[in-house]
Amino acid sequence: MTTFSAVSIAYKRAWARRRVFVPIYIAVRLMLVALIAPAVAITVNLAVSLSNQTALTDQAIAAFILSPAGFIAAIVVLSLFLLAEVFVFSVMAGSLRMGESDPWRAGSSAIGLILSRLPALFGFAVRFVVRVLLLVLPFAVIAALIAWWTLTEFDINYYLTFHPPSFWVAVVLIGALVLVMAWVLIRRLSAWALGLHLVLFEGVHPGHAFNISATRMEGKRGRLKIELAIWLILRLVIAAVIAWVAGLLFALVPLQGTANLKLALIYSLLVAGMWSLAGLVLAATALGALAVVLDGFFEIRTTEPPHPEPGSLRVPLIAAVGAAAVAVLIGLWFGQHLLERVQAPDRAEVIGHRGAAALRPENTMAAVLKAIEDGADWVEIDVQETADDVIVVAHDSDFMKLAGVNLKVWDATMEDIAGIDIGSWFGPEYADQRTPTLRDVLEAAKGKAKVIIELKYYGHDVDLENRVAAIVEEFGMQDDIATMSLKYPAVQKMKALRPDWRAGVLAATAIGDLSGLEGDFVAVNAAMVTPGLVRSVQAAGKDIYVWTVNDPLQMSAMASMGVDGLITDRPAMANEVLRVRAEMGPAERLLLWLATTFGMSVDTQAMRDENP
Repeated sequence: MTTFSAVSIAYKRAWARRRVFVPIYIAVRLMLVALIAPAVAITVNLAVSLSNQTALTDQAIAAFILSPAGFIAAIVVLSLFLLAEVFVFSVMAGSLRMGESDPWRAGSSAIGLILSRLPALFGFAVRFVVRVLLLVLPFAVIAALIAWWTLTEFDINYYLTFHPPSFWVAVVLIGALVLVMAWVLIRRLSAWALGLHLVLFEGVHPGHAFNISATRMEGKRGRLKIELAIWLILRLVIAAVIAWVAGLLFALVPLQGTANLKLALIYSLLVAGMWSLAGLVLAATALGALAVVLDGFFEIRTTEPPHPEPGSLRVPLIAAVGAAAVAVLIGLWFGQHLLERVQAPDRAEVIGHRGAAALRPENTMAAVLKAIEDGADWVEIDVQETADDVIVVAHDSDFMKLAGVNLKVWDATMEDIAGIDIGSWFGPEYADQRTPTLRDVLEAAKGKAKVIIELKYYGHDVDLENRVAAIVEEFGMQDDIATMSLKYPAVQKMKALRPDWRAGVLAATAIGDLSGLEGDFVAVNAAMVTPGLVRSVQAAGKDIYVWTVNDPLQMSAMASMGVDGLITDRPAMANEVLRVRAEMGPAERLLLWLATTFGMSVDTQAMRDENP
């Protein structure tokens, strides 16, 4: 039998047992949501509480994970997630090996077995995480050394923008390292493939399961690797087909007028529900097929394999039915909430990111003036201190990306800066652009737009906050500026220095409750934004800004969620999107929401800013 035939037969066997696998998969997943998710939340909240903050962002997350307590917390969280996956797979494998055809009898037998082995399974999960981390750690250290050797002479944005030879050296070396790491991981994982079965069906101690599995898999690893690759490819192909069919169904959404709005919403949610259900069936079938594949490599060697008496899955069944009812209620609430949102006026302000950075060289007076001309409510800039104590507008730590000049901002004087052309890289017509000062920007913006000042820290700041405050007060613009930073202590310092000024937290990633941090607003990566986050931040009396949104569909989606500000490189486009949305009926707004949520294709050319 060929490896492809073996995998296809595994999928057929799993599909034949779909009436067992799918209900068990759904029921167990619901149980895990009730059990594992709170445990993860408790672990994360405990970790965050050690910092005396309600949330950790970016640098604080990295620093915490590198601390002893943070590393332990990360291991626990990873182990909990892995335990959830181990639990689901164990139930599928157990129900397969027990051969029961009734889903509830099979499920109750399998769950009874898993619960009797739960401490051992958790021990297996922890050991698995630690073993994988130990395998990955040397490669991660070497990769970090390569990056340090090749990508730290200049600001990282220079390497990411222009891809100099040293960048490609790093890409090639780290890429080769990743391939070696993948090869090592695949070898070890294929050797450990029977570890879970040994713990589950033979009662082997988790600490011994890995070595015993490696012994039993001798001579079989090559075939397993190929079968796993084929299993994954088949799953991806089936998922792609399901998504294609869903796309065809979404194309039939009836949006001919406001009268059909509820019908369109109901139809769309039904299609989305069918898509989700198909995804669940695929996940259950694929996991069942994986159980069949691995079961083919496992020969039980105990005289009396554990087969608990079938019991009742009444509790999981009740949980499943209850969860389904809750899901229906949530769906109805969500549908009503969505109808309200698509009919409500937008509240978003337009914030020009580094000026109008898509149309003019970033953080130059040309970009600032363009953002003001294009009607930005706010102009967002980055500030640092020079060697002669001047506050200048600059994002990177040096001038390599903007000018090809190897000079750090904190080592530069205004005389140096006067000779550095930071506009020609964008276009020869901007050769006259020089790094502006904060005074230049405030003078240009006064009475025309407000200014968000991002405080940049590279470890060489002297008195950045006080100097910024003095310049703002010199122009009398206390009510027309806001400050923000990726560095949370800087936000706290600004609030302590000027309690009445607007200050906010800038975050690319976060764990915990962002709404509980000090400040008047949070500015988050658009990928982090959810309706729940928007509601929690606004319920705390704060604003939420999203960055960097340059696609009109994404701008519309963020506006539909009720965000307070769109940080964009294209302020004219953002204003056009909001103008068009203001003239749209609910049906058209719903279409834009559907397009973003479900990947539908919508022509947004009319919203695009074609101005040079």
